[in-house]
Amino acid sequence: MKILLLGKNGQVGWELQRSLAPLGELVALDRHLVDGLSGDLSNLESLRATIRQVRPDVIVNAAAYTAVDEAESETELADRVNGVASGVMAEEAASLGAWLVHYSTDYVFSGQGFTPWQETDPVAPVNHYGASKLAGEQAIIASGCKHLIFRTSWVYGARGNNFAKTMLRLAKDRETLSVIADQIGAPTGADLIADVTALAIQQVTKRPELAGLYHLAAAGQVSWHGYASHVIDFAKAQGEELGVTTVSPIETTAYPTPARRPLNSRLNTQKLRDNFSLHLPDWRSGVTRMLREVLNK
Repeated sequence: MKILLLGKNGQVGWELQRSLAPLGELVALDRHLVDGLSGDLSNLESLRATIRQVRPDVIVNAAAYTAVDEAESETELADRVNGVASGVMAEEAASLGAWLVHYSTDYVFSGQGFTPWQETDPVAPVNHYGASKLAGEQAIIASGCKHLIFRTSWVYGARGNNFAKTMLRLAKDRETLSVIADQIGAPTGADLIADVTALAIQQVTKRPELAGLYHLAAAGQVSWHGYASHVIDFAKAQGEELGVTTVSPIETTAYPTPARRPLNSRLNTQKLRDNFSLHLPDWRSGVTRMLREVLNK
């Protein structure tokens, strides 16, 4: 099996390099040109040429435009990378008879209510990032290519910047932190996403009827405020010297941003767990593991 991985240096892409390597020949790319190959999703001609040259059995697209607030002004770039490029990959996958694995987001939903979103629920993005990711989903499905689309949320990795690291940095210097308490989701590790992806590829190549759209997130739910409190409490228990004494809950309206944020980022993962016989761990286990790695450095 030959696998083409795009976005190899992102949070999920970095973990995918590890999880996909045992499955076959792995060609992993980022935006830079290497041996005539490029994973730059903003350059559609180069992207198409790269796929035709590699001729993979599986394309795994972990690249995306993810700057949620900037997407409100950089609409054309967000649409090209998240929407049009997904269509190009899908067209090329269809012509090769290859699988396309793609990642999307809970931001395709309205973010209202309290019930975890199911794959069949109506979509209604509240910002342009969500709209661009939805366009990518729709292009892939419309192409007729064999595909797995994983909608996920609140993704973090031990490598690079993440919410937990930001909270720890601020907690060293400040006595009080104010963190949003009315947005609810499940922090989901890039390593978990990568491991589920590898397992799903192994199963779906033998059982093509498992193709389709799935929700993938850690179990449980928490607010950003609860997430921050967990991070700080754990760090203190490990002997970290932090100046913070109070983590105050605030509402989303108290922290305005260019792009609206959904309040309900809960995802129902029943379909994924049933179809692939998976257990998805509670969000705390992944966050705790990441924190141990971060704090030991």
